[in-house]
Amino acid sequence: MEYQILNTSTCLLVLLVFIPTGLGICPSSCKCSGNDRNVDCSGRNLTVLPQGLQDNLTYLNLSFNQFIDLDHQLTRFTNLRTLDISNNWLKNVPAHLPKSLWELYATNNNIKVLQKLDTAYQWNLRVLDISRNMVERAVLINNTLSSLKFLNLSSNKLWTVPTNMPYNIETVDLSNNFLSQILPGTLVRLQHLTSLYLHNNKFSYIPDKAFDQLSQLQVITLYNNPWSCSNNQTIPYVLQWVQGTAARVLGAPCAEQPWAGTAPAPAQPTALDSSPMIRGTKAADREASAAAPEPTKVTKTHKQLKAKEVPPMGTQSPPALFPGTDSPDGPQEAAATRTILVQDSTEGNASLVPATGSSTTPMTLSITSGMPTNYSKMPQSTTTTLRKEEATPGVPSRASRWQMGLLCLALLHVLA
Repeated sequence: MEYQILNTSTCLLVLLVFIPTGLGICPSSCKCSGNDRNVDCSGRNLTVLPQGLQDNLTYLNLSFNQFIDLDHQLTRFTNLRTLDISNNWLKNVPAHLPKSLWELYATNNNIKVLQKLDTAYQWNLRVLDISRNMVERAVLINNTLSSLKFLNLSSNKLWTVPTNMPYNIETVDLSNNFLSQILPGTLVRLQHLTSLYLHNNKFSYIPDKAFDQLSQLQVITLYNNPWSCSNNQTIPYVLQWVQGTAARVLGAPCAEQPWAGTAPAPAQPTALDSSPMIRGTKAADREASAAAPEPTKVTKTHKQLKAKEVPPMGTQSPPALFPGTDSPDGPQEAAATRTILVQDSTEGNASLVPATGSSTTPMTLSITSGMPTNYSKMPQSTTTTLRKEEATPGVPSRASRWQMGLLCLALLHVLA
């Protein structure tokens, strides 16, 4: 009988010890869900961990409490995936956190240094948020945090961009710090980085080739930094990189400068180009070039119509030469003259030339194109000049004398 009572007491004791864990009793100061594996103990003014927490927790929220130290108190939660210890009075990241963590939020505490052992064994960690602290130095070990995708160190007191950031990281937020330099090789391995936030810092320039390896970058913020826009030795790299990158740049450096990101100012027109004659001539040239299949390269600046008596055949005069006043090479070819024979007839030239005794009068039409080098000394006139040298009435021309001679010879021959 006594033996049976002893066995019963032992069983009851075992049940009292293991039933709370097996049934998942939630601590009275927390809210639980998901078979009591998701526990929210935020905003309870806690200074120590509540009693009754299960070891197989997957989510634990301890934010908005008054924790000062949680070292070695969270190691037993070996299935923990998400831990939120934000808005407490912690002076450091808790030591010996479970290696099963995926997400760690420790914002708005009093953390001053991110030690290498704080993240040395967090192979599964994907999100690390230590923003709004007083971190002056972040020490990361090379080839650790291999699963980390998101790193937030904004609103701290960092002076240098942390080195040894994991190569698979995709988003890095370093805004609202005192960053002024990027050490060589800091960003070389971050070929999967898509978002980089560097606004509200103390950058005056970006070292050469610092961003060259960020081939997957999509967004970068650079506004609110004291850029040295007048320093021609250090600032050109970041300006050229901003112009050439495919990433979206928010707050391009020196954007307020009048010369940044603008095309060179067009050349000011000279006094010669601003004259009405030159402007009208250039407009006429543009229209002529649009109509002609092979436009001439010489700009037409002056057209002169000349009519004079020439032998009855088409001629082409050689190019006119003008002495170059500004060129040390002497005379230059400034204009090209083409002479076209115009046959003066009663029908074709009746309105242009009054009728004379002769039936036909040879004429030449000279069109001069080009710009004489001493143009400023030439009279600028847009009037087309028509000249015609007519034979003096009463004085027979050479052709008339020949005709008369031939006629006399013919009459003498007939008489003979």
